[in-house]
Amino acid sequence: MRPGVTETSLEAFELHMAVIWVMTGIAVVVFGLMIYSMIFHRKSKNPTPATWSHSTTVEFIWTIIPFIILIALTIPAVKLLIKMEDASDPDMSVVVTGSQWKWHYKYMEHDIEFFSNLATPQQRENFSLEEAQNNPNYLLDVDNELVLPANKKVRFLMTADDVIHSWWVPELAVKKDAIPGFINETWTQVPTPGTYRGQCTELCGKWHGFMPVVVKVVTETEFDDWVAQKKEEKIAAEKAAAEAAAQSWEMDKLMELGKTVYDAKCAACHMQNGAGVPPTFPALKGSAMAIEADQINAHIDIVVNGKAGTAMAAFGNQLTDAEIAAVVTYERNAWGNDTGEKVQPADIQAFKAGN
Repeated sequence: MRPGVTETSLEAFELHMAVIWVMTGIAVVVFGLMIYSMIFHRKSKNPTPATWSHSTTVEFIWTIIPFIILIALTIPAVKLLIKMEDASDPDMSVVVTGSQWKWHYKYMEHDIEFFSNLATPQQRENFSLEEAQNNPNYLLDVDNELVLPANKKVRFLMTADDVIHSWWVPELAVKKDAIPGFINETWTQVPTPGTYRGQCTELCGKWHGFMPVVVKVVTETEFDDWVAQKKEEKIAAEKAAAEAAAQSWEMDKLMELGKTVYDAKCAACHMQNGAGVPPTFPALKGSAMAIEADQINAHIDIVVNGKAGTAMAAFGNQLTDAEIAAVVTYERNAWGNDTGEKVQPADIQAFKAGN
């Protein structure tokens, strides 16, 4: 166990080490007595065994001493647990939502939210031993870090969209399950700017090992600058999405963007060639949904809203209307599907408006 950087993580480390030393002392005494007894009270040295069966005094001693040790350890442990669970009076709150296989962060006070994905998803299928040996953060980098201000109490509200996940950053002494339909609460206050890494620690499906957590702690001034930048990016993205939705896209442009989106978001499950991994991840190549004209709304619906009870996530709030239109067009015209059908961003807007 490493010390960590927060007050609670340091207290947990100190308590952990205290328990280790108590365990070591007990082991030395117990095994010492065992070894002493085996050497000096073996049959060859004492052929005539003692006739007494027990000692009330000794039994009292070996009962009361462990009782005292347990009470002595329980008191600081309970105090620390209460402190770790006390998320009252936070300076800010972040909703953390786990889904297969990414994290979503929503800053309650700042109207900012975004997804955090493994930065290099293609490595799920193409592991590089050389890169793993040369990069200490191999498969632990994300495209969007959780940015927090130093010396501020941050409350985390944990939940999940699909299955149980667990958000864990050891250096912050934060580990809490994210459960669908429930909201769990925890907190942290990091005094030292820096980058701290963790992972999902609840087996949540095929790509469980590719849900890293990266927390970047910055000064309060840097955090304010980051918030302002994020808000500017949000305004710019909304403007760009509106402009894209107003355009009529050509097939080659839709296919180019669609392939980019598919490779980044869909290929991990449905494979680069659209063959999928049936029955868990159905094939898109030659599927009725991707080639039949009367299925186009169903195709859009499953991309936008996902499918409950499966690993198919909802991408309606992860992708722009143009990206959704492009990836649906790509899936209906790639790998020999060749329907010739184009889905425009305006079609996605109309679908969302009607649902």
